[in-house]
Amino acid sequence: MSERLLVLGNKKYSSWSLRAWIGLTLAEVTFSERIIRLDRPQTPTEIRRYSPAGRVPVLRDGELTVHDSLAILEYVNEAYAEGRLWPQELDHRALARAVSAEMHAGFSHLRELLPMNLGRVHAPLNPPWYIDAAAQAEIDRVLSMWDGLLAGGGPFLFGEWSIADCMYLPVATRFRTYQVDMSAHPLSQAYLGRLLGLPAFQHWEADALHESEELPAYAR
Repeated sequence: MSERLLVLGNKKYSSWSLRAWIGLTLAEVTFSERIIRLDRPQTPTEIRRYSPAGRVPVLRDGELTVHDSLAILEYVNEAYAEGRLWPQELDHRALARAVSAEMHAGFSHLRELLPMNLGRVHAPLNPPWYIDAAAQAEIDRVLSMWDGLLAGGGPFLFGEWSIADCMYLPVATRFRTYQVDMSAHPLSQAYLGRLLGLPAFQHWEADALHESEELPAYAR
């Protein structure tokens, strides 16, 4: 077994875990997994066995423990990917970091209203849930960002796969799950298809669909 261990939440629901997992997987880093079920009384205690921060994901690499998905991706980029997970051009790298940090710290309305739920039937929100003005503004921001970056030719946000794509992959699942209208954004529609068509993501999703646990907090 690899000495690298990635501690995750439910694959059906844990968007932050997906970000770290897809980064390690596409960087071809060998690791083992430990899944901790979310939203149970013992969940915080179980996670703190691996990290005092009390949140997933957590990467253990030998004696090193790294928590937080973006920090894990930065570590993987430096330790295993020879810097390939950021664009090589300075200005593109700066922009990739900016949009990744924007996802990391923002879009709270989108995340709250449209939680990642890979087990949900693909359909618009069920009443009393609806996309309000604040969530729509964040959806519009994502789509305009994607369109602007993809106008450079793609196939991913900065040409080659990068940490920015890791950060926005869970958003793509949300847009598919809740049938967000992307008809005015063909570049973004095609990008979403490429993200969700990745064999690595399809492997994650297959695992998620085998999870029987249903968490009411993620029901919409």
